[in-house]
Amino acid sequence: MAYAYQDQHSFEDHLYLQRVAPKTREAYLRSVAGLSAFHDLPANQLSSNQIQDYLLYCIQEKQLAWSSCNVLFCGLKKYYQEYLGRDGAEFTIPPRTRSKKIPMLLSRKEVGALLQSPVNLKHQALLTTIYASGLRVSEAVMLRPEHIESSRMMIRVEHGKGGKGRYTVLSQKCLELLRKYWLAQRPGEWLFPGRDKEKPMAIGTAQQVYSQAKKRTNLTKGRGIHTLRHCFASHLLDDGVEIYVIKRWMGHSSLKTTYKYIHLCPDYLSKVKSPLDLLYPEENNETKI
Repeated sequence: MAYAYQDQHSFEDHLYLQRVAPKTREAYLRSVAGLSAFHDLPANQLSSNQIQDYLLYCIQEKQLAWSSCNVLFCGLKKYYQEYLGRDGAEFTIPPRTRSKKIPMLLSRKEVGALLQSPVNLKHQALLTTIYASGLRVSEAVMLRPEHIESSRMMIRVEHGKGGKGRYTVLSQKCLELLRKYWLAQRPGEWLFPGRDKEKPMAIGTAQQVYSQAKKRTNLTKGRGIHTLRHCFASHLLDDGVEIYVIKRWMGHSSLKTTYKYIHLCPDYLSKVKSPLDLLYPEENNETKI
């Protein structure tokens, strides 16, 4: 790279002092480095128009997803407006379109078959833990043995989204499987280590484990491993668990995020009675065939 921005380490320190999550910090540093490489100039010498040209290039030429462009935008905004103090730095990206894909859920029977399909005990334990506790894949691969608090039947999540920690439920059957896995493989520092035992399993590897399990069970639904987390929430909702409890276990910042599962649960909606029916319960019973 011809020109890396000269004060990279200072900006990195700035992000660190603001407690920006490690992955977000790396993404922000890449966004500034990418801008600098695009113009072949130090980033602190670029104008708002040059920054906007780079964003347009990423949107129109590279055709990056809106979420990727938003990470770029946020990283550049933090660099220019917060770190360099350029109040007049003006650049933008188009607003996000409201069309969102509805998660494709698996039935309980399908989930059960998928969880039983891995031959590797570690892979089975990984998928089971994600479903049983509603974990994000990034949270599951960062688990350590001490995070499994069997005395309280809870799992401590220390690497949640945005660096937020929380507790979620620990299933008895999942605990039994984890103990079996622990005795058989003694994973060490990380509950689900990668090939290098000193490092956690890569997220890409976990995704491959899920894809292989889908293939073994001939499932076509469920786009990625995150499907198991969707199923966790939806199946709990069908079981009558309060949505606020699900919100806490999922680690959602807003209840609006959790509410989307109501629209995915026909069993939950079918249990709701019209207030008119409740006014005349005896007549409703008489009209039943």
